Amino acid sequence: MTTEGPAGGTPAPRRAKPLLSSNIRDGLVEMIVSGRLEAGERLVETRIAADFNTSQAPVREALRELEGLGLVESRPRRGRHVVPFVEQTIREAYVVRAALEETATRLAMLGGRLPLEAMRRDVEEMYRNAAAGDVRAMGLASTRFHRRVIVAAANRLLERAWESLQIEARTAIALVVTDPDLTHVADEHSELLAVLEEGDLEAACLHARVHQWAYADLPHDMHGTERTVRHPGGVLSAPGS
Repeated sequence: MTTEGPAGGTPAPRRAKPLLSSNIRDGLVEMIVSGRLEAGERLVETRIAADFNTSQAPVREALRELEGLGLVESRPRRGRHVVPFVEQTIREAYVVRAALEETATRLAMLGGRLPLEAMRRDVEEMYRNAAAGDVRAMGLASTRFHRRVIVAAANRLLERAWESLQIEARTAIALVVTDPDLTHVADEHSELLAVLEEGDLEAACLHARVHQWAYADLPHDMHGTERTVRHPGGVLSAPGS
């Protein structure tokens, strides 16, 4: 079913529903990471659309996003194919994200712009998602929590750099790859929020950085020690997404 365009006679193109394309993207991510879709396998839009019982438009949108994430590649005259899953690309993104979120935390706190009440509601939603076992909703709530800090930094270049990492999609991938205890994920965000509420600028910036660095899954932390960092208030263990 189509709708009429502004002139009343030309049908407007159907737009893919963001939620639907995200569901398709997450489903394909899970199949790639689990190996159900093998490296080099061709991805046929019509077949995927049939599998997800949808049109090709949201499938095409999902495939474009996966291509941007480096999980799919287009080959001239050969269509799109699955790229061998390399966890290193996810790890590298979290290292960059850690630097951006540390800077955003500093700017937002110095400007007194952190939306702490909204972030409390995000954490409450994470606990509800954990109780329901809703991985997708957990990823969305986590992304929303962190985006609030980025926006509060009031630095448009920093915000564009953060968005260019495709945080929502990478969070979905990380949750699939690591299969964490969702209550633990909510706990980690609750701990980060508590540090932010205390108002200690340096402790908050450090925690914001460690919170992301842990997902880089490196054998050492940013100081070169084994995944535990120290600050004047005590020991801060590496949390998650």
